[in-house]
Amino acid sequence: MANLMSTFQDRYDEWLTALVEHLQLSLIALLVAMLIAIPLAILVSRHKRLSEISLQITGIFQTIPSLALLGLFIPIMGIGTLPAVVALIVYALFPIMQATVTGLKSLDPSLKEAAEAFGMTSWEKLKTFELPLALPIIMSGIRTSAVMIIGTATLASLIGAGGLGSFITLGIDRNNSSLILIGAISSALLAVFFNAVLKYLEKASFKKILAVLIVALLGLFMSYAPAIIKSVTKEKEAETIVIAGKLGAEPDILINMYKDLIEDQTDLKVELKENFGKTSFLYEALKSGDIDIYPEFTGTITSSLLTNPPTVSNDPEQVYEAARDGIKEQDNLVLLKPMAYQNTYAIVVPQTIAKEFDLETISDLSKVQDKLKAGFTLEFKDREDGYRGMQTTYGLNLDVSTMEPSLRYQAMSTGTIQITDGYSTDSEITQYNLTILEDDKGLFPPYQGAPLMKAELLEKHPELKTVLNQLAGKITESEMSQMNYAVDVEGKSASDVAHDYLVKEGLLDK
Repeated sequence: MANLMSTFQDRYDEWLTALVEHLQLSLIALLVAMLIAIPLAILVSRHKRLSEISLQITGIFQTIPSLALLGLFIPIMGIGTLPAVVALIVYALFPIMQATVTGLKSLDPSLKEAAEAFGMTSWEKLKTFELPLALPIIMSGIRTSAVMIIGTATLASLIGAGGLGSFITLGIDRNNSSLILIGAISSALLAVFFNAVLKYLEKASFKKILAVLIVALLGLFMSYAPAIIKSVTKEKEAETIVIAGKLGAEPDILINMYKDLIEDQTDLKVELKENFGKTSFLYEALKSGDIDIYPEFTGTITSSLLTNPPTVSNDPEQVYEAARDGIKEQDNLVLLKPMAYQNTYAIVVPQTIAKEFDLETISDLSKVQDKLKAGFTLEFKDREDGYRGMQTTYGLNLDVSTMEPSLRYQAMSTGTIQITDGYSTDSEITQYNLTILEDDKGLFPPYQGAPLMKAELLEKHPELKTVLNQLAGKITESEMSQMNYAVDVEGKSASDVAHDYLVKEGLLDK
Protein backbone atom coordinates (compact mmCIF):
# COMPACT_ATOMS: atom_id res chain seq x y z
CA MET A 1 0.00 0.00 0.00
CA ALA A 2 2.85 2.38 0.85
CA ASN A 3 4.45 1.70 -2.54
CA LEU A 4 1.11 2.34 -4.25
CA MET A 5 0.70 5.72 -2.55
CA SER A 6 4.31 6.66 -3.25
CA THR A 7 3.95 5.79 -6.94
CA PHE A 8 0.67 7.74 -7.12
CA GLN A 9 2.28 10.83 -5.57
CA ASP A 10 5.26 10.63 -7.93
CA ARG A 11 3.00 10.33 -10.97
CA TYR A 12 0.14 12.55 -9.84
CA ASP A 13 0.53 14.99 -12.75
CA GLU A 14 0.60 12.11 -15.24
CA TRP A 15 -2.45 10.58 -13.57
CA LEU A 16 -4.38 13.85 -13.74
CA THR A 17 -3.61 14.16 -17.46
CA ALA A 18 -4.60 10.54 -18.08
CA LEU A 19 -7.85 11.01 -16.12
CA VAL A 20 -8.84 14.06 -18.17
CA GLU A 21 -8.01 12.20 -21.41
CA HIS A 22 -10.11 9.24 -20.26
CA LEU A 23 -13.05 11.49 -19.41
CA GLN A 24 -12.79 13.27 -22.75
CA LEU A 25 -12.76 10.02 -24.72
CA SER A 26 -15.64 8.55 -22.71
CA LEU A 27 -17.89 11.62 -22.81
CA ILE A 28 -17.38 12.27 -26.53
CA ALA A 29 -18.11 8.63 -27.37
CA LEU A 30 -21.18 8.47 -25.11
CA LEU A 31 -22.71 11.72 -26.33
CA VAL A 32 -22.19 10.89 -30.00
CA ALA A 33 -23.53 7.37 -29.48
CA MET A 34 -26.67 8.83 -27.86
CA LEU A 35 -27.04 11.30 -30.73
CA ILE A 36 -26.92 8.44 -33.23
CA ALA A 37 -28.68 5.61 -31.39
CA ILE A 38 -31.72 7.35 -29.88
CA PRO A 39 -33.03 9.04 -33.08
CA LEU A 40 -32.27 5.89 -35.08
CA ALA A 41 -34.11 3.73 -32.54
CA ILE A 42 -37.12 6.07 -32.65
CA LEU A 43 -37.25 5.76 -36.44
CA VAL A 44 -36.98 1.97 -36.59
CA SER A 45 -39.15 1.23 -33.52
CA ARG A 46 -42.31 1.71 -35.59
CA HIS A 47 -41.26 -1.08 -37.96
CA LYS A 48 -40.71 -4.45 -36.29
CA ARG A 49 -38.58 -5.99 -39.03
CA LEU A 50 -36.42 -2.90 -39.42
CA SER A 51 -35.83 -2.63 -35.67
CA GLU A 52 -34.79 -6.31 -35.51
CA ILE A 53 -32.29 -5.85 -38.35
CA SER A 54 -30.88 -2.67 -36.79
CA LEU A 55 -30.39 -4.35 -33.41
CA GLN A 56 -28.77 -7.39 -35.03
CA ILE A 57 -26.27 -5.18 -36.90
CA THR A 58 -25.34 -3.10 -33.85
CA GLY A 59 -25.16 -6.29 -31.79
CA ILE A 60 -22.70 -7.79 -34.28
CA PHE A 61 -20.51 -4.69 -33.95
CA GLN A 62 -20.26 -5.40 -30.23
CA THR A 63 -18.85 -8.88 -30.84
CA ILE A 64 -15.80 -7.55 -32.73
CA PRO A 65 -12.75 -7.60 -30.42
CA SER A 66 -11.86 -4.03 -29.50
CA LEU A 67 -8.17 -4.45 -30.30
CA ALA A 68 -9.06 -5.78 -33.76
CA LEU A 69 -11.35 -2.81 -34.34
CA LEU A 70 -8.57 -0.38 -33.43
CA GLY A 71 -6.20 -2.20 -35.76
CA LEU A 72 -8.70 -1.96 -38.61
CA PHE A 73 -9.21 1.77 -38.06
CA ILE A 74 -5.53 2.78 -38.02
CA PRO A 75 -4.93 2.54 -41.82
CA ILE A 76 -8.10 4.60 -42.40
CA MET A 77 -8.07 7.13 -39.54
CA GLY A 78 -4.51 7.05 -38.30
CA ILE A 79 -3.80 7.06 -34.58
CA GLY A 80 -4.93 9.09 -31.61
CA THR A 81 -8.35 10.24 -30.47
CA LEU A 82 -10.38 9.74 -33.67
CA PRO A 83 -10.06 5.94 -34.11
CA ALA A 84 -10.41 5.43 -30.35
CA VAL A 85 -13.62 7.47 -30.16
CA VAL A 86 -15.10 5.81 -33.27
CA ALA A 87 -14.39 2.36 -31.80
CA LEU A 88 -16.03 3.33 -28.51
CA ILE A 89 -19.08 4.71 -30.33
CA VAL A 90 -19.47 1.43 -32.22
CA TYR A 91 -19.52 -0.47 -28.91
CA ALA A 92 -21.93 1.98 -27.26
CA LEU A 93 -24.66 1.91 -29.93
CA PHE A 94 -26.28 -1.45 -29.17
CA PRO A 95 -27.27 -0.98 -25.49
CA ILE A 96 -28.72 2.48 -26.15
CA MET A 97 -30.62 1.37 -29.26
CA GLN A 98 -31.94 -1.76 -27.57
CA ALA A 99 -33.11 0.18 -24.52
CA THR A 100 -34.79 2.87 -26.62
CA VAL A 101 -36.62 0.38 -28.83
CA THR A 102 -37.68 -1.67 -25.78
CA GLY A 103 -38.86 1.43 -23.93
CA LEU A 104 -40.98 2.68 -26.81
CA LYS A 105 -42.49 -0.74 -27.54
CA SER A 106 -43.41 -1.36 -23.90
CA LEU A 107 -45.83 1.55 -23.75
CA ASP A 108 -49.50 0.81 -23.10
CA PRO A 109 -51.24 0.60 -26.52
CA SER A 110 -54.31 2.34 -25.05
CA LEU A 111 -52.24 5.52 -24.62
CA LYS A 112 -51.44 5.51 -28.31
CA GLU A 113 -55.05 4.88 -29.22
CA ALA A 114 -56.18 7.77 -27.01
CA ALA A 115 -53.55 10.06 -28.54
CA GLU A 116 -54.71 9.16 -32.03
CA ALA A 117 -58.31 9.81 -31.00
CA PHE A 118 -57.28 13.32 -29.95
CA GLY A 119 -55.63 13.77 -33.36
CA MET A 120 -52.04 13.94 -32.11
CA THR A 121 -49.27 13.73 -34.71
CA SER A 122 -46.36 11.29 -34.35
CA TRP A 123 -44.12 14.11 -33.15
CA GLU A 124 -46.68 15.27 -30.56
CA LYS A 125 -47.09 11.74 -29.22
CA LEU A 126 -43.33 11.32 -29.03
CA LYS A 127 -42.63 14.46 -27.02
CA THR A 128 -45.84 14.37 -24.93
CA PHE A 129 -45.75 10.88 -23.47
CA GLU A 130 -43.71 8.33 -25.45
CA LEU A 131 -40.22 9.63 -24.65
CA PRO A 132 -41.02 10.71 -21.06
CA LEU A 133 -42.48 7.29 -20.24
CA ALA A 134 -39.68 5.38 -22.00
CA LEU A 135 -36.96 7.58 -20.47
CA PRO A 136 -36.11 5.33 -17.46
CA ILE A 137 -35.46 2.36 -19.75
CA ILE A 138 -33.49 4.53 -22.21
CA MET A 139 -31.34 5.83 -19.33
CA SER A 140 -30.57 2.26 -18.23
CA GLY A 141 -29.21 1.55 -21.71
CA ILE A 142 -27.13 4.73 -21.59
CA ARG A 143 -25.81 3.64 -18.18
CA THR A 144 -24.76 0.25 -19.57
CA SER A 145 -22.99 1.92 -22.50
CA ALA A 146 -21.21 4.41 -20.23
CA VAL A 147 -19.71 1.68 -18.04
CA MET A 148 -18.70 -0.31 -21.12
CA ILE A 149 -17.08 2.74 -22.71
CA ILE A 150 -15.02 3.58 -19.63
CA GLY A 151 -13.67 0.03 -19.42
CA THR A 152 -12.91 -0.27 -23.14
CA ALA A 153 -11.29 3.19 -23.27
CA THR A 154 -8.28 1.77 -21.41
CA LEU A 155 -7.19 0.29 -24.75
CA ALA A 156 -6.98 3.76 -26.31
CA SER A 157 -3.46 4.17 -24.93
CA LEU A 158 -2.26 1.51 -27.39
CA ILE A 159 -2.89 3.88 -30.31
CA GLY A 160 -1.67 7.10 -28.78
CA ALA A 161 -5.03 8.38 -27.47
CA GLY A 162 -3.91 8.42 -23.84
CA GLY A 163 -6.21 7.73 -20.93
CA LEU A 164 -5.88 5.62 -17.79
CA GLY A 165 -4.91 2.61 -19.88
CA SER A 166 -1.42 4.11 -20.21
CA PHE A 167 -0.82 3.27 -16.53
CA ILE A 168 -2.05 -0.30 -17.01
CA THR A 169 0.02 -0.86 -20.16
CA LEU A 170 3.17 0.58 -18.59
CA GLY A 171 2.60 -1.38 -15.38
CA ILE A 172 2.26 -4.68 -17.22
CA ASP A 173 5.32 -3.95 -19.32
CA ARG A 174 7.44 -2.97 -16.28
CA ASN A 175 5.91 -5.63 -14.01
CA ASN A 176 4.87 -2.81 -11.69
CA SER A 177 1.70 -3.71 -9.83
CA SER A 178 1.35 -0.18 -8.42
CA LEU A 179 1.01 1.32 -11.89
CA ILE A 180 -1.49 -1.36 -12.89
CA LEU A 181 -3.57 -0.72 -9.77
CA ILE A 182 -3.54 3.06 -10.28
CA GLY A 183 -4.93 2.67 -13.79
CA ALA A 184 -7.38 -0.12 -12.93
CA ILE A 185 -8.73 1.41 -9.71
CA SER A 186 -9.10 4.84 -11.29
CA SER A 187 -10.99 3.39 -14.25
CA ALA A 188 -13.22 1.33 -11.95
CA LEU A 189 -14.03 4.32 -9.72
CA LEU A 190 -14.81 6.42 -12.78
CA ALA A 191 -17.21 3.73 -14.00
CA VAL A 192 -18.86 3.56 -10.55
CA PHE A 193 -19.29 7.34 -10.53
CA PHE A 194 -20.86 7.40 -14.01
CA ASN A 195 -23.07 4.47 -13.10
CA ALA A 196 -24.32 6.21 -9.94
CA VAL A 197 -25.07 9.50 -11.71
CA LEU A 198 -26.90 7.81 -14.58
CA LYS A 199 -28.83 5.52 -12.22
CA TYR A 200 -30.06 8.61 -10.39
CA LEU A 201 -31.11 10.15 -13.71
CA GLU A 202 -33.25 7.10 -14.55
CA LYS A 203 -35.90 8.49 -12.20
CA ALA A 204 -35.18 12.17 -12.84
CA SER A 205 -37.28 14.55 -14.87
CA PHE A 206 -36.43 15.45 -18.43
CA LYS A 207 -35.34 18.93 -17.29
CA LYS A 208 -32.81 17.50 -14.83
CA ILE A 209 -31.43 15.17 -17.48
CA LEU A 210 -31.12 18.08 -19.89
CA ALA A 211 -29.32 20.13 -17.22
CA VAL A 212 -26.80 17.34 -16.59
CA LEU A 213 -26.28 16.98 -20.35
CA ILE A 214 -25.55 20.70 -20.69
CA VAL A 215 -23.10 20.56 -17.77
CA ALA A 216 -21.33 17.58 -19.40
CA LEU A 217 -21.06 19.44 -22.71
CA LEU A 218 -19.73 22.57 -20.99
CA GLY A 219 -17.21 20.51 -19.03
CA LEU A 220 -16.08 18.79 -22.19
CA PHE A 221 -15.65 22.10 -23.97
CA MET A 222 -13.76 23.60 -21.01
CA SER A 223 -11.36 20.65 -20.94
CA TYR A 224 -10.41 21.34 -24.55
CA ALA A 225 -10.47 25.14 -24.22
CA PRO A 226 -6.80 25.59 -23.12
CA ALA A 227 -5.55 23.60 -26.11
CA ILE A 228 -7.89 25.45 -28.50
CA ILE A 229 -6.85 28.87 -27.17
CA LYS A 230 -3.18 27.92 -27.33
CA SER A 231 -3.46 26.74 -30.93
CA VAL A 232 -5.25 29.96 -31.95
CA THR A 233 -3.16 32.52 -30.09
CA LYS A 234 0.32 31.04 -30.02
CA GLU A 235 3.08 32.57 -32.06
CA LYS A 236 5.04 30.55 -34.54
CA GLU A 237 7.09 28.00 -32.66
CA ALA A 238 9.72 25.47 -33.64
CA GLU A 239 8.34 22.59 -35.69
CA THR A 240 7.50 19.48 -33.68
CA ILE A 241 8.13 15.95 -34.87
CA VAL A 242 6.55 12.90 -33.27
CA ILE A 243 8.69 9.92 -32.32
CA ALA A 244 7.01 6.73 -31.13
CA GLY A 245 8.28 3.47 -29.67
CA LYS A 246 6.95 -0.04 -29.21
CA LEU A 247 6.11 -1.49 -25.83
CA GLY A 248 9.10 -2.05 -23.59
CA ALA A 249 12.03 -0.37 -21.93
CA GLU A 250 14.36 -0.68 -24.91
CA PRO A 251 12.26 1.28 -27.44
CA ASP A 252 11.57 3.81 -24.68
CA ILE A 253 15.30 4.32 -24.15
CA LEU A 254 16.01 4.61 -27.86
CA ILE A 255 13.35 7.22 -28.59
CA ASN A 256 14.57 9.29 -25.65
CA MET A 257 18.05 9.19 -27.20
CA TYR A 258 16.60 10.38 -30.50
CA LYS A 259 14.77 13.19 -28.69
CA ASP A 260 17.84 14.38 -26.76
CA LEU A 261 20.05 14.41 -29.85
CA ILE A 262 17.50 16.15 -32.10
CA GLU A 263 16.57 18.87 -29.61
CA ASP A 264 20.21 19.45 -28.69
CA GLN A 265 21.53 19.72 -32.25
CA THR A 266 18.61 21.14 -34.27
CA ASP A 267 15.82 23.71 -33.89
CA LEU A 268 13.19 20.98 -33.93
CA LYS A 269 11.03 20.02 -30.97
CA VAL A 270 10.17 16.39 -30.28
CA GLU A 271 6.97 14.86 -28.92
CA LEU A 272 7.35 11.29 -27.67
CA LYS A 273 4.68 8.60 -27.77
CA GLU A 274 6.07 5.93 -25.47
CA ASN A 275 4.87 2.32 -25.22
CA PHE A 276 2.81 2.93 -28.34
CA GLY A 277 1.97 -0.65 -29.20
CA LYS A 278 2.69 -3.42 -31.64
CA THR A 279 4.80 -3.30 -34.79
CA SER A 280 1.78 -3.09 -37.10
CA PHE A 281 0.38 -0.07 -35.21
CA LEU A 282 3.61 1.92 -35.53
CA TYR A 283 4.18 0.90 -39.13
CA GLU A 284 0.69 2.01 -40.21
CA ALA A 285 0.94 5.18 -38.14
CA LEU A 286 4.25 6.07 -39.80
CA LYS A 287 2.87 5.53 -43.29
CA SER A 288 -0.22 7.61 -42.52
CA GLY A 289 1.89 10.46 -41.14
CA ASP A 290 0.58 10.30 -37.57
CA ILE A 291 4.11 9.74 -36.33
CA ASP A 292 7.39 10.79 -37.94
CA ILE A 293 10.02 8.34 -36.66
CA TYR A 294 10.19 5.08 -34.77
CA PRO A 295 13.03 2.60 -34.13
CA GLU A 296 12.63 -0.58 -36.18
CA PHE A 297 14.78 -3.67 -36.61
CA THR A 298 16.32 -4.91 -39.82
CA GLY A 299 15.09 -8.49 -39.40
CA THR A 300 11.55 -7.32 -38.69
CA ILE A 301 11.47 -5.34 -41.93
CA THR A 302 12.78 -8.19 -44.10
CA SER A 303 10.61 -10.82 -42.41
CA SER A 304 7.36 -9.00 -41.60
CA LEU A 305 6.97 -5.59 -43.25
CA LEU A 306 8.02 -6.30 -46.82
CA THR A 307 5.24 -7.72 -48.96
CA ASN A 308 7.76 -9.86 -50.83
CA PRO A 309 10.31 -10.90 -48.19
CA PRO A 310 13.79 -11.18 -49.71
CA THR A 311 15.94 -14.25 -49.37
CA VAL A 312 18.95 -13.18 -47.36
CA SER A 313 21.72 -14.80 -45.40
CA ASN A 314 22.33 -14.10 -41.74
CA ASP A 315 24.99 -11.52 -42.57
CA PRO A 316 24.00 -8.31 -40.71
CA GLU A 317 25.16 -5.98 -43.50
CA GLN A 318 23.27 -7.89 -46.17
CA VAL A 319 20.09 -7.94 -44.07
CA TYR A 320 20.38 -4.20 -43.41
CA GLU A 321 20.81 -3.40 -47.10
CA ALA A 322 17.86 -5.61 -48.02
CA ALA A 323 15.71 -3.93 -45.36
CA ARG A 324 16.82 -0.43 -46.33
CA ASP A 325 16.31 -0.90 -50.07
CA GLY A 326 13.10 -2.92 -49.73
CA ILE A 327 11.25 -0.53 -47.44
CA LYS A 328 12.35 2.46 -49.53
CA GLU A 329 11.01 0.90 -52.72
CA GLN A 330 7.81 -0.41 -51.14
CA ASP A 331 6.75 2.50 -48.89
CA ASN A 332 9.21 5.33 -49.58
CA LEU A 333 10.49 5.00 -46.01
CA VAL A 334 14.11 5.59 -45.04
CA LEU A 335 16.00 3.30 -42.67
CA LEU A 336 19.11 5.00 -41.33
CA LYS A 337 22.28 3.18 -40.31
CA PRO A 338 21.80 0.61 -37.54
CA MET A 339 23.32 0.39 -34.10
CA ALA A 340 25.87 -2.27 -33.22
CA TYR A 341 23.89 -4.62 -31.01
CA GLN A 342 21.83 -7.54 -32.24
CA ASN A 343 18.47 -7.70 -30.53
CA THR A 344 17.60 -10.94 -32.23
CA TYR A 345 14.95 -13.42 -31.16
CA ALA A 346 16.04 -15.83 -28.45
CA ILE A 347 14.49 -19.00 -27.08
CA VAL A 348 14.91 -19.04 -23.33
CA VAL A 349 14.28 -21.54 -20.54
CA PRO A 350 14.87 -21.33 -16.77
CA GLN A 351 18.42 -22.29 -15.77
CA THR A 352 17.02 -25.09 -13.59
CA ILE A 353 15.17 -26.59 -16.58
CA ALA A 354 18.27 -26.25 -18.79
CA LYS A 355 20.33 -28.18 -16.24
CA GLU A 356 17.67 -30.79 -15.55
CA PHE A 357 17.19 -31.71 -19.21
CA ASP A 358 20.68 -30.79 -20.46
CA LEU A 359 19.38 -28.10 -22.84
CA GLU A 360 21.97 -26.00 -24.67
CA THR A 361 20.58 -25.55 -28.19
CA ILE A 362 17.16 -25.15 -29.78
CA SER A 363 17.68 -28.60 -31.34
CA ASP A 364 17.80 -30.05 -27.81
CA LEU A 365 14.13 -29.13 -27.35
CA SER A 366 13.17 -32.07 -29.55
CA LYS A 367 13.83 -34.44 -26.64
CA VAL A 368 11.53 -32.55 -24.24
CA GLN A 369 8.79 -31.20 -26.54
CA ASP A 370 6.23 -33.55 -24.98
CA LYS A 371 7.30 -32.62 -21.43
CA LEU A 372 7.56 -28.82 -21.41
CA LYS A 373 5.02 -26.11 -22.23
CA ALA A 374 5.87 -23.09 -24.36
CA GLY A 375 4.39 -19.61 -24.15
CA PHE A 376 5.03 -17.46 -27.23
CA THR A 377 3.83 -14.05 -28.27
CA LEU A 378 1.21 -14.15 -31.01
CA GLU A 379 3.57 -12.33 -33.39
CA PHE A 380 6.40 -14.83 -32.80
CA LYS A 381 4.09 -17.82 -33.18
CA ASP A 382 2.96 -16.64 -36.61
CA ARG A 383 6.34 -15.63 -38.06
CA GLU A 384 8.49 -17.61 -40.46
CA ASP A 385 11.52 -16.47 -38.47
CA GLY A 386 9.63 -17.45 -35.30
CA TYR A 387 7.78 -20.59 -34.26
CA ARG A 388 6.80 -21.47 -37.82
CA GLY A 389 10.50 -21.51 -38.68
CA MET A 390 11.21 -23.62 -35.59
CA GLN A 391 8.71 -26.15 -36.85
CA THR A 392 10.24 -26.40 -40.33
CA THR A 393 13.92 -25.84 -39.49
CA TYR A 394 14.07 -27.76 -36.21
CA GLY A 395 11.12 -30.13 -36.67
CA LEU A 396 9.58 -29.06 -33.37
CA ASN A 397 5.94 -29.48 -32.41
CA LEU A 398 5.65 -27.86 -28.99
CA ASP A 399 2.62 -27.43 -26.75
CA VAL A 400 2.19 -23.66 -27.28
CA SER A 401 0.02 -21.02 -25.64
CA THR A 402 0.04 -17.44 -26.91
CA MET A 403 0.25 -14.41 -24.63
CA GLU A 404 1.08 -10.72 -24.53
CA PRO A 405 4.85 -9.98 -24.61
CA SER A 406 4.81 -8.37 -21.17
CA LEU A 407 3.21 -11.44 -19.56
CA ARG A 408 5.41 -14.26 -20.82
CA TYR A 409 8.24 -13.79 -18.32
CA GLN A 410 5.77 -13.59 -15.44
CA ALA A 411 4.22 -16.84 -16.64
CA MET A 412 7.67 -18.42 -16.71
CA SER A 413 8.50 -17.19 -13.20
CA THR A 414 5.37 -18.91 -11.86
CA GLY A 415 6.14 -22.16 -13.70
CA THR A 416 3.10 -21.91 -15.98
CA ILE A 417 5.40 -22.20 -19.00
CA GLN A 418 8.98 -23.43 -19.34
CA ILE A 419 9.90 -22.16 -22.83
CA THR A 420 9.36 -18.71 -24.28
CA ASP A 421 10.57 -16.32 -26.94
CA GLY A 422 12.45 -13.22 -25.94
CA TYR A 423 15.07 -10.84 -27.24
CA SER A 424 18.76 -11.23 -26.62
CA THR A 425 18.96 -7.90 -24.73
CA ASP A 426 15.94 -8.48 -22.44
CA SER A 427 16.70 -7.56 -18.83
CA GLU A 428 14.40 -10.38 -17.67
CA ILE A 429 16.96 -12.95 -18.81
CA THR A 430 19.19 -11.80 -15.96
CA GLN A 431 16.36 -10.94 -13.61
CA TYR A 432 14.75 -14.40 -13.76
CA ASN A 433 17.94 -16.48 -14.17
CA LEU A 434 17.12 -17.73 -17.66
CA THR A 435 19.26 -19.52 -20.22
CA ILE A 436 19.32 -18.58 -23.92
CA LEU A 437 19.37 -21.68 -26.12
CA GLU A 438 21.82 -21.49 -29.02
CA ASP A 439 20.22 -21.04 -32.44
CA ASP A 440 22.40 -23.85 -33.80
CA LYS A 441 20.72 -23.95 -37.25
CA GLY A 442 20.76 -20.19 -37.80
CA LEU A 443 16.99 -19.61 -37.93
CA PHE A 444 16.88 -16.09 -36.56
CA PRO A 445 18.12 -13.30 -38.85
CA PRO A 446 20.06 -10.31 -37.50
CA TYR A 447 17.95 -7.67 -35.75
CA GLN A 448 19.76 -4.36 -35.66
CA GLY A 449 17.82 -1.28 -34.60
CA ALA A 450 17.76 1.92 -36.66
CA PRO A 451 15.48 4.97 -37.04
CA LEU A 452 12.73 4.48 -39.65
CA MET A 453 11.06 7.57 -41.16
CA LYS A 454 9.34 8.90 -44.25
CA ALA A 455 11.57 10.06 -47.09
CA GLU A 456 9.70 13.40 -47.15
CA LEU A 457 10.75 14.12 -43.56
CA LEU A 458 14.41 13.60 -44.42
CA GLU A 459 14.09 15.75 -47.54
CA LYS A 460 12.61 18.53 -45.41
CA HIS A 461 15.09 18.09 -42.56
CA PRO A 462 18.27 16.50 -43.96
CA GLU A 463 20.06 17.36 -40.71
CA LEU A 464 18.20 14.47 -39.04
CA LYS A 465 20.34 11.97 -40.90
CA THR A 466 23.58 13.39 -39.51
CA VAL A 467 22.15 13.74 -36.00
CA LEU A 468 20.67 10.25 -35.69
CA ASN A 469 23.50 8.48 -37.50
CA GLN A 470 25.70 9.37 -34.54
CA LEU A 471 24.20 6.26 -32.93
CA ALA A 472 25.20 4.07 -35.89
CA GLY A 473 27.58 1.33 -34.81
CA LYS A 474 27.13 2.22 -31.15
CA ILE A 475 25.50 0.42 -28.20
CA THR A 476 26.68 -3.15 -27.65
CA GLU A 477 24.38 -5.96 -26.56
CA SER A 478 25.87 -5.77 -23.07
CA GLU A 479 25.26 -2.02 -22.86
CA MET A 480 21.67 -2.33 -24.10
CA SER A 481 20.95 -5.15 -21.67
CA GLN A 482 22.36 -3.11 -18.78
CA MET A 483 20.23 -0.10 -19.74
CA ASN A 484 17.11 -2.28 -19.99
CA TYR A 485 17.90 -3.71 -16.56
CA ALA A 486 18.26 -0.20 -15.12
CA VAL A 487 14.76 0.69 -16.31
CA ASP A 488 12.92 -2.60 -15.79
CA VAL A 489 14.47 -3.78 -12.53
CA GLU A 490 16.11 -0.79 -10.87
CA GLY A 491 13.22 1.52 -11.69
CA LYS A 492 15.21 4.28 -13.35
CA SER A 493 13.48 6.45 -15.94
CA ALA A 494 14.17 5.70 -19.59
CA SER A 495 14.93 9.38 -20.22
CA ASP A 496 17.62 9.46 -17.52
CA VAL A 497 19.21 6.22 -18.73
CA ALA A 498 19.23 7.46 -22.33
CA HIS A 499 20.69 10.83 -21.34
CA ASP A 500 23.43 9.24 -19.22
CA TYR A 501 24.52 7.02 -22.10
CA LEU A 502 24.72 9.93 -24.55
CA VAL A 503 26.79 11.95 -22.08
CA LYS A 504 29.09 8.99 -21.47
CA GLU A 505 29.66 8.61 -25.20
CA GLY A 506 30.37 12.33 -25.63
CA LEU A 507 27.30 12.90 -27.81
CA LEU A 508 25.78 15.31 -25.31
CA ASP A 509 27.15 17.76 -22.80
CA LYS A 510 26.03 17.22 -19.23
